[in-house]
Amino acid sequence: MKSLYSLKRASILILAVILSISLTACSDSGTKGQAGSGDDAANEPEKLTHLSYWVQMVSQVSATLKSYNEIEAYKELEQVTGVKVDFQHPPEGQQAKEQFNLMLTSDKLPDVIEYSWIGYPGGPEKAIKDGKIIRLNELIDEHAPNLKKVLEEHPEWKKEIMTDEGSIYAFPFIRSHDRLKVFLGPTIRQDWLDKLNLEMPTTIEEWYTVLKAFKANDMNGNGEADEIPLYLTKGDVDTSTAFLGAFGINAGFYQDGGVVKYGPTDPTFKEFLALMNKWYQAGLLDRDFATTDAKLLEAKITGGQIGSAVLYTGSGIGKYNTLMKEKDPNFHLVAAPYPVMNKGDKQIWGYKDFAYTGIGAAITTSNKNPIETVKWLDYAYSEAGTLLFNFGKEGASYTMEDGKPVFKPEVLNNPSGLPVIQSMSQHNRATFSGPFMLDIRFDEQYTTSEDQLASKEIWAEPTLDLKLPRTTPNSQESSRYASIMNDINTFKDEMYLKFIMGQEPLDNFDKYVKTMESMGLQEAIEIQQHALERYNKR
Repeated sequence: MKSLYSLKRASILILAVILSISLTACSDSGTKGQAGSGDDAANEPEKLTHLSYWVQMVSQVSATLKSYNEIEAYKELEQVTGVKVDFQHPPEGQQAKEQFNLMLTSDKLPDVIEYSWIGYPGGPEKAIKDGKIIRLNELIDEHAPNLKKVLEEHPEWKKEIMTDEGSIYAFPFIRSHDRLKVFLGPTIRQDWLDKLNLEMPTTIEEWYTVLKAFKANDMNGNGEADEIPLYLTKGDVDTSTAFLGAFGINAGFYQDGGVVKYGPTDPTFKEFLALMNKWYQAGLLDRDFATTDAKLLEAKITGGQIGSAVLYTGSGIGKYNTLMKEKDPNFHLVAAPYPVMNKGDKQIWGYKDFAYTGIGAAITTSNKNPIETVKWLDYAYSEAGTLLFNFGKEGASYTMEDGKPVFKPEVLNNPSGLPVIQSMSQHNRATFSGPFMLDIRFDEQYTTSEDQLASKEIWAEPTLDLKLPRTTPNSQESSRYASIMNDINTFKDEMYLKFIMGQEPLDNFDKYVKTMESMGLQEAIEIQQHALERYNKR
């Protein structure tokens, strides 16, 4: 009896152990790798030590460094977090977009892709549904306390960074102050105006008079008729609506009383094209505006050829006034007002960015450590992370004075003579977009010259009442919208150049409009109308 009792007791113990193991296994399989799975170390994701990160390198960094790994902020971030980043930089310009599209055809993506996701075919929600990037809402809520706090304090920013379906798809670049949203517009050589005793132009007709004077006189004094009165690319027209804004429209979709319209098919767009064709034929525009890249533009500006152009506050006014200080002490590039049609007209169109630019760092579906990656990206939105991304490493590029970060003299006045934008870019990311918040304290030290400060005042004049918010098509509309607009934009861009250069007579403008209508323009307008109405309800 005793031996039988012992056998039964042993059997019960064995069954209890088996049951315990089975329950533990079930629990692990249901919670491992999930957010909020408890404190059990077995349920924690593998420690993140390495990240692959795809991002296009900007020119102010590539001028002196080979990779973002060499930026002081990322060196310090590695020390703080223990995470080493393998930055993958595509070629600049159009090749980057081509490489991005090619990359997305692969089953193996980098862990993080920093990109303007609103430009993804079909929109960012489509990128999620295509299985390329992951939805971040729950991960941010549970593992990104810094960004979560920022969005709770600024619901208007949260409205901008999500899709109509409510998805947050990337860690965003946010301009945290209204002043940071204005930094691009028309510029002009004030020294050329002074030389000719001309006033700053404010109307289209005044600009025509000034540009003709720049063309007729040997402004750079080299005895050659090589002056380019105005450098204005199609991209400048698309982005800043420079000169086109005087006609009351923009180069894309806009709203008028809550009704979505499309500028490039408006009858006044034909008037704008006629003006640009007239200026092109008169030699007032750069003959090579369709093919000139950033390096050629710089060569033309520093070579004393360009009288006016659409440029940035820092990499335009600040950069060129610094570069030309010794070469040409008279060189003086300043901001010009966005032109209007008639004296006294209100400036409607100009350039003012959204708080969220559309650029952000998305976590791909190939990432094996999404939780730890979220934690790593969230650091940038902390107080320490904001200082790091805006100012670099304390002691190396800035010091704290009276509780405020102050750039060191050698950063603001580089011993090697680098423009401040290149000098700063060796230490931080605040001279260009990225997954962090731009700090007004950075801008207060970056745009310090009178000309730069004045540019922000001058370019902030337009009302922008007709500008659309950052709307996005939903998943049902996205593919169709992308298909329509890809065809329309390709055709529009081609015809724009032909109209300006005189390769296509403007008598064919109505035919051009009908062609775009046949491509589905009205459907695209309706999609944007629905998107605007949904955005207003977010």
